[in-house]
Amino acid sequence: MPAIYSARHERMKYGDIKLYTGTSCPDLAARIASYIGLDLCEREIVQFPNENLFVQLHSSVRGQDCYAIQTTSAPVHRNLMELLILLQTLRLDSAARVTAVVPYLCYARSDKKDQPRIPITARLVADMIEAAGADRYMFLDLHAGQIQGFFNIPGDVLTAFYILIEYLKDIKQKMHRPVVVTADLGFAKKARNFAESMDVPLAFIEKRRVSNDSKAQALTMIGDVHDRDVVVVDDEVDTGGSMVQAVNLAKDCGARNVYMVFVHPVFSANSVDRLTSLPVTEFITTDTIPVPQAKLDKFGGRLKILTVAPLLGEVILRANEGRSVGELFNE
Repeated sequence: MPAIYSARHERMKYGDIKLYTGTSCPDLAARIASYIGLDLCEREIVQFPNENLFVQLHSSVRGQDCYAIQTTSAPVHRNLMELLILLQTLRLDSAARVTAVVPYLCYARSDKKDQPRIPITARLVADMIEAAGADRYMFLDLHAGQIQGFFNIPGDVLTAFYILIEYLKDIKQKMHRPVVVTADLGFAKKARNFAESMDVPLAFIEKRRVSNDSKAQALTMIGDVHDRDVVVVDDEVDTGGSMVQAVNLAKDCGARNVYMVFVHPVFSANSVDRLTSLPVTEFITTDTIPVPQAKLDKFGGRLKILTVAPLLGEVILRANEGRSVGELFNE
């Protein structure tokens, strides 16, 4: 078989790209579709009075390469069930391949048994995604890398690091002696990547989580932030407790301007009120989770949202064509 024909056959064996989305992140899904140059495929999603969900495709996907785009932020269980039902719908309509594109994966913090008599819910979610019919998965910045080992199907775990770091490099020139600070030691390795790419020092906040209610106590700053602009980095902001303590501790240690950087804007409970009351110059995040307009307004223009659509769109194209994803990051 000629090499050119063989390569083309490999690229085309899964058929054309078909993009579907649930109701959790329609704007991000539209931006992904725009990057690829396709329209989102039409489907119907209905919630009955008894809260059961119904999904129906408007056209056949037999023999096609299908991607179900759905972030699993709040309402978590509605969005997770939408994803699972959409995946099964595509599978039962004889799609050649089904990929779950999940910018933010719920239950990612429940990744191990670190206490007696508790579940590993991240593994349960992985099992459900597989059982629903996914052949592959595509995630962004998992809280714990070992979650990849919960799946028996291949996939791509991507990172928004390159998107965030390019923006930070652009604004670095207006910073005064910047230093990267990690909100906790668990994020230290990734924080070091930020510091190396920006060519700035790195400082750490040592803290201890003492209960199951998402509360932790920041104990001390390891490193010099006095008379410096501080870039506080983390993977997500949920209740905002860690970031609030990090900013306050940095200020107590003599920091100047503070920039807060995180991938997933979970923003649960009253976190937005807590964050916007802080002396933060700019909040920098991505659109893995949509932020309601009411919450956006509270930031008063201090929230910068960078889109991950080109990254996800490019990886979808490469997956369809059988090309390397690592080449995007010189890996």
